[in-house]
Amino acid sequence: MAAAAGDGGGEAVHEERGAPGDGSTSGADSLDRLYPAVGAARPPRKRTTSQCKSEPPLLRTSKRTIYTAGRPPWYNEHGTQSKEAFVIGLGGGSASGKTTVARMIIEALDVPWVVLLSMDSFYKVLTKQQQEQAASNDFNFDHPDAFDFDLIISTLKKLKQGKSVTIPIYDFTTHSRKKEWKTLYGANVIIFEGIMAFADKELLELLDMKIFVDTDSDIRLVRRLRRDIGERGRDIEGVIKQYNKFVKPAFDQYIQPTMRLADIVVPRGSGNMVAIDLIVQHVHSQLEERELSVRAALASAHQCHPLPRTLSVLKSTPQVRGMHTIIRNKETSRDEFIFYSKRLMRLLIEHALSFLPFQSCTVQTPQGEDYEGRSYSGKQITGVSILRAGETMEPALRAVCKDVRIGTILIQTNSNTGEPELHYLRLPKDISEDHVILMDCTVSTGAAAMMAVRVLLDHDVPEDKIFLLSLLMAEMGVHSVAYAFPQVKIITTAVDKKVNNLFRIIPGIGNFGDRYFGTDAPPDWSDDTLDT
Repeated sequence: MAAAAGDGGGEAVHEERGAPGDGSTSGADSLDRLYPAVGAARPPRKRTTSQCKSEPPLLRTSKRTIYTAGRPPWYNEHGTQSKEAFVIGLGGGSASGKTTVARMIIEALDVPWVVLLSMDSFYKVLTKQQQEQAASNDFNFDHPDAFDFDLIISTLKKLKQGKSVTIPIYDFTTHSRKKEWKTLYGANVIIFEGIMAFADKELLELLDMKIFVDTDSDIRLVRRLRRDIGERGRDIEGVIKQYNKFVKPAFDQYIQPTMRLADIVVPRGSGNMVAIDLIVQHVHSQLEERELSVRAALASAHQCHPLPRTLSVLKSTPQVRGMHTIIRNKETSRDEFIFYSKRLMRLLIEHALSFLPFQSCTVQTPQGEDYEGRSYSGKQITGVSILRAGETMEPALRAVCKDVRIGTILIQTNSNTGEPELHYLRLPKDISEDHVILMDCTVSTGAAAMMAVRVLLDHDVPEDKIFLLSLLMAEMGVHSVAYAFPQVKIITTAVDKKVNNLFRIIPGIGNFGDRYFGTDAPPDWSDDTLDT
């Protein structure tokens, strides 16, 4: 039996679902006198997620802006997922305030990397006949058959496993999916809301916490009228017709009975701060139980083994050793440091390209003779730099790979926990089909490199298509990456044996980013600390 949380003063909220309509809002204005005038009006709802290729990594609420950054490791030293995202299911009738409650939970949680996923995005594609029914308000959007549960379940499973997913965008003015889909990735907490959130057994098993938002039917009707007239271009007669014919019967038959499945029932939705606090406390306790330390495990694991076969070190010719002598020298000027670092980067990338797959091909020379040659047999090459030092390798890659695509990942070390945290990523579309050259200038423990590789794997890049390039690596970092990801090719110009207790490579090169960009290193920097 569900526990009903204590109920506070109700607050009126008007919501936006999907794309706003182009119709007149005069009908909506006439409803103002019916709408409960309690509390300040909220702006129209916008679909906001903690991380998306097209959206900034932040969430704006009524009180403040929450930067949803700093995702701690979601995998262990073996490179495999060690904790699933915590999934909260929010059910309730149409216009009951589910999304408002979701946003209040997000704001009160104040934790990074929260994804808000709406069931509204997963309406099925309508046939021509169904489109005509929808245009005349004769199609039942409040029936379980209207939703693509197979897509919902597969999407939620991938998100819960830490993988990247694409989400359809539903246009309520045309009753169809838009051509463009949006990308979601990186969830510590997933909030899934929808009228049929508890209507499927397999879907229920994916929910770690189930919340039912219970709001008076009269308030829900007024909210629906205001939303559909003001934001979806509908007329008042059509909205009432649809409500009486489909919405109310569906609530009685399919939605209200699922209240018994909820762990918590929230009366009056967004005004119930007692329930919100209870939910937040429970989620915090669950997240604390899932915390782990990756860097400490790396420092003590599998460090006595011989260097792996997946490692390739650029031949230490007198020229290469001479360049290392210059860039390792603390007296070297910044100009010389940059010049010789760039030379080494060019040699490193040329060496790395020799490991790409090539196939035989025949071309004809200007003399009319055949030449038996080789050509790249992959689809495309993409470079991904780990900011900020990794971006210094981009010009060298562009110089030798025409039309190469570039992505970026920002990883920083948390000064309190010492753990790497993912703050930002921007990857090209369809990266899963490419050979990816992952670039960072120094790798000490391998914690940041492992996180970057994990991000690529979560975006379905095959492990054997990832090439990790670094000017200098410590043996610890080599072992860590190779042990976790045995198919990743590791390519560097040198490997140093030691890492000190501050995770600095010994003898090392210093803080590469600060020497290259001419900035001052913090006193507690490490070779895995990546600055903005």
